Amino acid sequence: MAAPGLWALLDRLGPACAPTLLRGDSDWGSEAVMCEAERRGQPYLFKLRLRRGVKRVLERAMREGDWHNAGAGWQGKWGEVRLLGWGRQRRVVLLRRRLRQVLLTERPANDDPAKDTAPLQLGFVEWDARQEAWEYAVLVTSLDAELLTIAQLYRDRGDAENNFDELKNQWGWGGFTTHDLKRCQLVARIVALTANWWNLFVRLADPDQHREAITSRPLLLQAIGRQTQHAGQTTITITSPHGQHHRARRAFLRIAGFFARLRQTAEQLTDLDRWLRILSFALVKYLKGRQLDPPRRLQHA
Repeated sequence: MAAPGLWALLDRLGPACAPTLLRGDSDWGSEAVMCEAERRGQPYLFKLRLRRGVKRVLERAMREGDWHNAGAGWQGKWGEVRLLGWGRQRRVVLLRRRLRQVLLTERPANDDPAKDTAPLQLGFVEWDARQEAWEYAVLVTSLDAELLTIAQLYRDRGDAENNFDELKNQWGWGGFTTHDLKRCQLVARIVALTANWWNLFVRLADPDQHREAITSRPLLLQAIGRQTQHAGQTTITITSPHGQHHRARRAFLRIAGFFARLRQTAEQLTDLDRWLRILSFALVKYLKGRQLDPPRRLQHA
């Protein structure tokens, strides 16, 4: 587990540079991790595994009311629990979300539904007395914040991890192994650099939303190009076989239009200025139209 390295890092940083919050999935929701965080005064927010003690808390809560909006279709309520092996009682957030569609084949076959009194348990899905399917999650935290804030903080954790999942599963960041550490580091840096360049390229096409490589690469890379020359002009015609080729066309027109405008002033700009113009256009959503300036140490060089 990565916990020893995490605590060593936090100890090196010291209280002045400690993170505002530690967030983690169910692998981190253990007594040992929470005790270390509490000993350092480090706020945390972890997910709990749906073990027997946690399920008992959920069963009691399901029979009660007082569920509140937790955002993104979830409902939630506060609770306190002391699981087996815990040294103290801790604050938890119980979350549930009604599932609109559940495969009927997952339900036990019974000619008489009225005799089917045992609720179906699918790990993270359960049926209530009205035969409605619910998805559950339980969070444990040291934060003293409102319910909606806690739930959103955990959802943001998932969004932050998506980039690492994309690097590993769509760019092959974890698809190479060797005993040569330097070779591993070199390949990892090449993969990360390529992924960054591609993300910036896709942002030039669609600055408002992150597009994963698994969908953006087939859309923008798989095309047929043909070069023709006439009257001293060279023309490249790109034909996309993708089913969403109209989206690819809009993307390429946007990118081509930007570089055409940049080319008009490129001779007056340095290489760094051109790169900053490209970054400013790609990251316009975050910069809100502001142009990036060279770092101060380069301005005075």
